[in-house]
Amino acid sequence: MNRLISIAWFFTLVLPVYSQIDPETMDAKDRNEVTVVFMGNSIIQGWKQADPDFFSDPKLLNRGIGGQTTPQLRSRFEKDVLDVNPKAVLILAGTNDIAGNTGEIALTEILDNIDEMAQMASKDHIQVILCSVLPAFDYPWRTGRHPDEKIPALNQMIRELAEAQNLYYLDFFTVMADDRNGLPKDLAEDGVHPTPKGYSVMQNLTLEALKELKLIK
Repeated sequence: MNRLISIAWFFTLVLPVYSQIDPETMDAKDRNEVTVVFMGNSIIQGWKQADPDFFSDPKLLNRGIGGQTTPQLRSRFEKDVLDVNPKAVLILAGTNDIAGNTGEIALTEILDNIDEMAQMASKDHIQVILCSVLPAFDYPWRTGRHPDEKIPALNQMIRELAEAQNLYYLDFFTVMADDRNGLPKDLAEDGVHPTPKGYSVMQNLTLEALKELKLIK
């Protein structure tokens, strides 16, 4: 990857780590209407940009921040989720940890962060939806991290956590992965961030889950 592309990926994926979303900008009516908070990184953030109509529904609140890892999501979980008092939270996180965006971290530590967020929500009687990490064969901004091997391993751990705690496991990986445990071009041009078609697949699976949980009709 040449220097210009590397710099572009840095500003797109890493720099947004330092941005913040303040729920105080929401008025009381918005808070009372929120059914599901979507918590995650650039994949969640980009979903709103790719399909603004989906998130025009005040019941669905997007709290994605590009570049973030699970410790950063955990640190803002109270403000961005608990303080909003939704009926449910959808957590999609872990790929940036595997990429090493904020340093080396073991899969067990990633799982601990996801578990902590899930427990925080459950204590507030918020339904937890744990998502599988999306497939990735490699990361354009940091190659050689073997996400094609680490993501399936982490997803198995997330699935087992969901089963042990009676949480909902939303499996994007199985439907979206190609034969290399990556994302095909039509679902993610860069192999990581979904195209509109990729988000359409995710939306359909998410709506099925929300209906199953009786969060929407």
